[in-house]
Amino acid sequence: MSVETLTFGCRLNIVESEALRVHAGADGRDRIVVNTCAVTAEAGRQARKAIRRIARERPEAEIVVTGCGAEVETAAYAAMPEVARLVGNGEKLRPEGWSSAGSGPGAVMLSRAADPTRIAAVAGHTRAFVPVQNGCDHRCTFCVIPFGRGPSRSVPVAEVIAQVETIVAHGGREVVLTGVDLTAYGRDLPDAPLSLGILVRAILRAVPDLARLRLSSIDSVEADGALLEALAEEERLMPHLHLSLQAGDDLILKRMKRRHARADAIRFCETARRLRPDIVFGADLIAGFPTETEAQFARSLDLVAECGLTHLHVFPYSPRPETPAARMPPVAQGVIRERAARLREAGAQALLRHLEGQVGRDLTVLAERGGTGRAADFTPVRLAAEMEPGTMLTVAIAAHDGARLIAA
Repeated sequence: MSVETLTFGCRLNIVESEALRVHAGADGRDRIVVNTCAVTAEAGRQARKAIRRIARERPEAEIVVTGCGAEVETAAYAAMPEVARLVGNGEKLRPEGWSSAGSGPGAVMLSRAADPTRIAAVAGHTRAFVPVQNGCDHRCTFCVIPFGRGPSRSVPVAEVIAQVETIVAHGGREVVLTGVDLTAYGRDLPDAPLSLGILVRAILRAVPDLARLRLSSIDSVEADGALLEALAEEERLMPHLHLSLQAGDDLILKRMKRRHARADAIRFCETARRLRPDIVFGADLIAGFPTETEAQFARSLDLVAECGLTHLHVFPYSPRPETPAARMPPVAQGVIRERAARLREAGAQALLRHLEGQVGRDLTVLAERGGTGRAADFTPVRLAAEMEPGTMLTVAIAAHDGARLIAA
């Protein structure tokens, strides 16, 4: 028996692909599981292209499709002759999802609890990702993920701590808390009050041997006071936050149905930097959202400097069928590409300034594969020699190459 996985999309999918192997192979059948993404229409096209390729190369394989694509584009995948069956997001981490008792796509919308992954590590990754939250109760106009992941639901604190303890017992040095809407953590649980900040404090208190705790993407407007206090006081909480900003113009943010204004983003970054002066920010930004004018785009461009962003994820807007944004007046494709390029250039210049500011400093680095590592603020570092992945070391930064720091 063998179960192979092909994973598209987010970190959550990567972790879940590792966890679902056990259930997917429990009946002894050989399978190739395609864990799909639905964040853009292009993600779906790429997944279906891969499925057709697998079928040509491995005609004997049973191909099973799961993930957000199976939920959002059920008919498209079900119509593919190469696909043997679909397993819904609500059941892929449960044994019944892989048996005849499975309900298939659609059940995730009825989910009321988050399924823990219970894995010690993800193959090929130095840091371990721990999903603590799934689903989303918001309805951003460009996004279909709530319909692929279901309502927001959280993993109980005790379960999260047990998972982190397992990772540390297996030699893990860094844990990344991840979720679909991470700052929504705890609102659905009966324990009150409960929030992401309270969870962070609980983990660091309960697992003193954990060297580093990191957060994946957060919605800054929902960051709670306990999280900001932890950022100021807990050295093991890493000084790097990736913010789901999406735009810098208030009208565009309103049309996106985001929950923050431009001033909120700037104020949060100022507060976090005051509490933790060495903090570095990453951010998601969308270029060319429908109706975006040049002046509105300029406010997104200016946000890079005003928030002090360093690591940008720039997304040229891509219409997702069945979303409200797809029905709004579009921006020309050439303009979208040009604006995305300008945002990326602004990000490259911001990263360059950050790298130059680190030269001559001593930094603590977590070694990864291939002679590289990550500083506490997530900046990549090229090490002078290959080190065992997971090794923590202090290095002197001698230079940079425009993309990463270079240790002496």
